[in-house]
Amino acid sequence: MKVLIVRFSSIGDIVLTTPVIRCLKQQIPGIQVHYLTKASFRAVVAHNPYIDKLHYLEDDLDKVIADLKKENYDYVFDLHHNIRTLRVKKALGVDSFSFPKLNIRKWILVNLRIKSIMPDESIVERYFQTLKLLGIKNDGYGLDYFIPESANLKNNDIPMSHWAGYVGCVIGGSMNTKKLPVDKWREFLSITQYPVILLGGPEDRDEGQKIAEGFGMRVYNSCGKFNLNESAWLVRHAKVVISNDTGLMHIAAAYHKPLISLWGNTSPEMGMFPYYGTNDLKSKPEPLSLILENKSLWCHPCSKIGYNKCPKGHFKCMKNLDMIHLSEKVKKFWNFPQPLKTD
Repeated sequence: MKVLIVRFSSIGDIVLTTPVIRCLKQQIPGIQVHYLTKASFRAVVAHNPYIDKLHYLEDDLDKVIADLKKENYDYVFDLHHNIRTLRVKKALGVDSFSFPKLNIRKWILVNLRIKSIMPDESIVERYFQTLKLLGIKNDGYGLDYFIPESANLKNNDIPMSHWAGYVGCVIGGSMNTKKLPVDKWREFLSITQYPVILLGGPEDRDEGQKIAEGFGMRVYNSCGKFNLNESAWLVRHAKVVISNDTGLMHIAAAYHKPLISLWGNTSPEMGMFPYYGTNDLKSKPEPLSLILENKSLWCHPCSKIGYNKCPKGHFKCMKNLDMIHLSEKVKKFWNFPQPLKTD
């Protein structure tokens, strides 16, 4: 059997498909698993041992489709479900299945604030529903993230003050309303005394500098200094991770790290909360994961994706998060035994 899984973007969404990939490969003897994603997310999947062949979309979807037609797939599993994946499925002409995006329910959640409309389970469970024809079961081991040896950092890549342990703070995000403001990060840093590494891409470097200013070597701004897999290595070796709703949050969950996630205008009720294998939002919370969210705010959530600035102008969903509470939880998590899952 040969199958194609399609998920074009983005980092976190792709990482959330990894339990399906692993279970396919381990539970169906001889299956060939191919994966189609954007070339810009190559690093997320390139070292996954459960994928037999990778296909990358750059600019020319027609060329990608022509290459895919040569593979003679038995099934296509669309875990993205948009216009481009519709073109892929139509062109290949084999049995295909698309995961339920629940867009109407998300609209009700965002516009009417009826949180009970969404299931408590992770989006991972909806991915598995898409493949129910094959009879695979969720093994409960959670997410995967694999990095190459070339991404393994050494002690001299970070300050000596951080060698014994640090808090990894993921300050980036795809939209501004998903990011804790600079002054809130500085408030947290003025309370906690642990060494901190700020994590993000080149686009976060300037904000990282503003956050770190005045804290000396205790706060190391790594934003833009390391690529994605090197940043994943830093997440993997952190004692505790604090993260906005962004890709490195899911990578932290893949390594079963103690994790505190910060939620602005989006909501974990949409199914994108940190997933450790069996946890949901209510009946089976994950003891290693704490969600900080301003649930009492009448206008929250206001988007399923995010905005460049708060539509109401106050941004209370992030500005009202309690940094004292955050620092207390970091202290509690700091002493947790480190997880056994490191690959």
